[in-house]
Amino acid sequence: MTVELETPHGPARAHLHRAAGARGALVLGHGAGGGVTARDLVVATEIAVGEGYTVALVEQPYRVAGRRSPAPARQLDAAWTAVVEQLRAGELADLPLIAGGRSSGGRVACRTAAETGAAGVLCLAFPLQPPGGRPSRLPELDAVAVPTLVVQGSRDHFGMPPAAPNRTVVQVASDHGLRTDLGAIGEAVRVWLRAQA
Repeated sequence: MTVELETPHGPARAHLHRAAGARGALVLGHGAGGGVTARDLVVATEIAVGEGYTVALVEQPYRVAGRRSPAPARQLDAAWTAVVEQLRAGELADLPLIAGGRSSGGRVACRTAAETGAAGVLCLAFPLQPPGGRPSRLPELDAVAVPTLVVQGSRDHFGMPPAAPNRTVVQVASDHGLRTDLGAIGEAVRVWLRAQA
């Protein structure tokens, strides 16, 4: 099921994968230049539904409009927050929420975790260290106050985030695309989701 949702920056789209008798909700965003059919997002969705989570894969307004270049962070965050609020008032009502996404989508989930009331954050391929000597994005991860899972490729050119008291980091044999070692990605998501239940 696909629903279109209005945001301050144009319509977004949520692809819903329902779990029978759901015990939670998982809302996932895509990477900067990709979509919701990325392999790691597909695997995470399948695992989460199997674990009793209804999943919403969210396409940001710039992707719905057919653009590949991402919107500025403040627009991504505002659109994401609007989408999550509408989902929580409708299709995901009364379900504990885990927010997340791959790469840029994970960053958005981290930055908005408190505002959206997320009980946990799932990051697939967190882009820790941008190129060109720009500052690390570790403060975005460190600011998350709820349990967080980062699934990171051992060959990710953005680097490896450190584990922390509230943050589990699982390395898998892949690069930033997380297109290989899908079994390990799925198992990491399964184990962590069970621990959150």
